Amino acid sequence: MLNSTSCDQPSLLLSMSGIGNRKKYTIQVVINSEKVDESLMLITMFAPAFNTHSFSMNQRLFVLGNDKVTAVGNSTYNVEAKMPRSANLLFASLPSHRTLTSAVDGSWQILQKSIGISAMHMQLLRNDRVIMFDRTDFGPSNLSLPNGKCRNDPTDTALQVDCTAHSVEYDVFANKFRALTVQTDVWCSSGAIMPEGNLFQTGCFNDGERRVRVFSPCRTCDWNEIPNGLPAKRWYASNHILPDGRQIIIGGRGQFNYEFIPKNIVANKINLPFLSETNDKGIENNLYPFVFLNVDGNLFIFANNRAILFDYVNNIVVKKYPMIPGGEPRSYPSTGSAVLLPLKNLKAAAIEAEVLVCGGAPKGSYLQSLKGTFMAALNTCARIKITDPNPEWVMETMPLARVMGDMILLPNGNVLLINGAGSGTAGWEQVQNPTTIPRMYHSTAALLRDGRVLVGGSNPHAFYNFTGVVFPTELSLEAFSPAYLDAKFDKLRPTIIAPKSMSGIRYRKKYTIQVVINSDKVDESSVLVTMFAQAFNTHSFSMNQRLLVLGNEKVTAVGNSTYNVEATTPRSGNVAPSGFYLLFVVHQGIPSQGIW
Repeated sequence: MLNSTSCDQPSLLLSMSGIGNRKKYTIQVVINSEKVDESLMLITMFAPAFNTHSFSMNQRLFVLGNDKVTAVGNSTYNVEAKMPRSANLLFASLPSHRTLTSAVDGSWQILQKSIGISAMHMQLLRNDRVIMFDRTDFGPSNLSLPNGKCRNDPTDTALQVDCTAHSVEYDVFANKFRALTVQTDVWCSSGAIMPEGNLFQTGCFNDGERRVRVFSPCRTCDWNEIPNGLPAKRWYASNHILPDGRQIIIGGRGQFNYEFIPKNIVANKINLPFLSETNDKGIENNLYPFVFLNVDGNLFIFANNRAILFDYVNNIVVKKYPMIPGGEPRSYPSTGSAVLLPLKNLKAAAIEAEVLVCGGAPKGSYLQSLKGTFMAALNTCARIKITDPNPEWVMETMPLARVMGDMILLPNGNVLLINGAGSGTAGWEQVQNPTTIPRMYHSTAALLRDGRVLVGGSNPHAFYNFTGVVFPTELSLEAFSPAYLDAKFDKLRPTIIAPKSMSGIRYRKKYTIQVVINSDKVDESSVLVTMFAQAFNTHSFSMNQRLLVLGNEKVTAVGNSTYNVEATTPRSGNVAPSGFYLLFVVHQGIPSQGIW
């Protein structure tokens, strides 16, 4: 967002009553800034509106820009602009000098210019390490395996002997990374963190399509692979942790079914007709379905442009939700994004759950992109209260149309939309929308314990390609710091001093978190405790992402800017599946660092 700071706010010196159509006028302003960017100075005209029932009648804004800006001395400028062409346009004017402010937009930091691979998949672990991996079937990466180690895979489609890494472990606070070894292809796979903290990653392409890979959080651990760990080939599937600690794996290319890991005694894979019903022939548009655990223990499954509430225990569709208005596809390769919005009022008899789906590509985009025509991305979000007896989609307009974006839940309950493009669809060589550091197809993002968002990846090519293309393969790693990390909010920011960890907490129990808030006045009513479930991020979807707002039951000042905050944990695994969470304390929208 571009906003005026106090020192840069223009002062209007002249009245504009009685202006004529198509006439050029001069507006004299004072701007008390040491440096004025004349190219950013705009004249806008606004028609006052009559507002009622969510509609502002007659509201209109015209941007006249400026024809010429002339400095006339003592911080004073003449701004020339031509009025609109017809008499029924607008009636008021305001000069606008815009200044980009990091406090509004947040800030970016390059962490690593290259980690040697493009981060197609990303998962934060409980030891503040992030596991990232790409694929093996394109040839060598830019990171060698240590000690002359090589991967021997006679079925790999590119290199049967490969001495480069296709996965890394990134140490967030040391800002260092190390190479990891995957034995088979991991392209476009899925995964989730099991309750004990191990990452279970499943399926992918070619020789990896039925593999289960396990990574345990330790400083020297590497991937362990389980051959034939899946009865079905899984490529572009979605995983979700269940209340009983298992993972459910849903869908994938050509797989209209689901299964569990660890395996149970029932059939290895179970048909789910909804997946075949949402499959567009030749395009699909139902891969990487958006899956969320509802507070009643059933699964909300969204694919293409519609959704169901699914009882996976009894293999029954409990509810069919209305088609999203307009019927535009939102699933891969049309590639919108979705989140389960933060769960609040957790002590209520009936907890509300709401899903937000944003962006994507309109019908026909994928086929048009194959012909070199890149259709504009969708600029709408749709939200639905999945717990309502008669739920309906509510449509909203996005600030910026986006395809292949990521939606990240922040500790204070906000939703961050990041990455993506303004046109095209997911796939190779199929997007045209330049950005400073393009994060397009195969880009990733993950929330970190300190509140930053880690961003990596982007490779809209069949192979690694660094030259002669609009969007080269991106190997860098960077962090986005949301506005709440600005130093001007430090006095509002809580610091958790006890306990150092919340591991081992139980359901329905009251706990006390002690924090320091160095503010002259603490707004106790604004203090919240939140819990965040770390997500497996790939292809614009963060699997298992979940934010629980515990609120606070009591805030007690105990001296020297120190406060005890009491909060009660969620009632069951339906609300919060067992596993590791990041716990934050939020004050006036400013979060602490998290603890595990």
